Amino acid sequence: MPTVVRPTPLGYNYHPCLARPHSDLRETVTLLTTPGKPARKTPKKTGQTPDEYKAPESIEDVQNLLRDQVYISDRALAVPIFLAMKLQRPLFLEGEAGVGKTEIARALACGLGTKLIRLQCYEGLDINQAVYEWNHTRQVLEIRLMETSGHVDRETANADLFSERFLVKRPLLQAIDEAQEKSPVLLIDELDRSDEEFEGFLLELLADYQITIPELGTFKAAHPPIVIITSNRTREIHDALKRRCLYYWVDYPDYQKELQIITARIPDAPRKLAEQVTAFIQEMRETDLFKIPGVSETLDWLSALLAMNQSELDPSVIDDTLGMMLKYQDDIESVKGEPVRAMLERSKNRGPRRGGRRRG
Repeated sequence: MPTVVRPTPLGYNYHPCLARPHSDLRETVTLLTTPGKPARKTPKKTGQTPDEYKAPESIEDVQNLLRDQVYISDRALAVPIFLAMKLQRPLFLEGEAGVGKTEIARALACGLGTKLIRLQCYEGLDINQAVYEWNHTRQVLEIRLMETSGHVDRETANADLFSERFLVKRPLLQAIDEAQEKSPVLLIDELDRSDEEFEGFLLELLADYQITIPELGTFKAAHPPIVIITSNRTREIHDALKRRCLYYWVDYPDYQKELQIITARIPDAPRKLAEQVTAFIQEMRETDLFKIPGVSETLDWLSALLAMNQSELDPSVIDDTLGMMLKYQDDIESVKGEPVRAMLERSKNRGPRRGGRRRG
């Protein structure tokens, strides 16, 4: 049964695919190879199984799939998503924070009825948190049990201690686990937050959907994951990684698209208020700010206005709720008061004309 997306009060989606606690990591049977052997057998693919997802057959199917998950997509975005699935290539999504890059992976996983495996990148992320590590506590306990039994063969003990029984699989290894019944969606989120050295860990995975562990050999995906990589472009990603991916820049939506998004996500919002909020946000994006508000901030702001029982915008309410849109005090101070009144007045005549962000 496909995963159901439930709207939350702030307009975000609860996504059960994300909930996978560390304690639920699957422990597999002991691998029958010993350390030092170069490769690891993987099941042969015999065509599509009943459990394997069926990829959308057209670009329109991709748009419909995303729309069913309350994600509004135009054809320009649907094309690279379709090709990424059809060609089994990673998709690299770049754009400002808050424009909906992460939500694409969530909607795709739910629309396909498959698991979402998320790796949240951060400074200092390494192979132990991203790929695998050994359960040293269990290994020590196993050694003690061997010593107690009095039967310790060094070669046998070494092979057993470095088997899958003691392997903790992190998101990247989970995504190519042969136990996956169908291709999951692997989200490598905000790659630009990680160190440049971490990108090297990804090259083998992105090129061949496989990971090599020195003690066990090579793990190769029986069902290659759908890989979505996102970046807020706080730093440049190396060309070696980009060459392995399809690329798409996710921009701020124009007026019509953003209005579609917020009315789909928050259908109870009065039409007039939704139009006013959309027009005002579009106008604000043309202001010289340190951090331009994204779609997520638009949804937060509209939800806050509804919680305050507002049916239309006025300058005092906008001033009171600037913190829902802007996250830096300098930005708030620069627009509060008269600038807000001027933007509100200009937004009344904005309507469906060109939106997005002013290019400086």
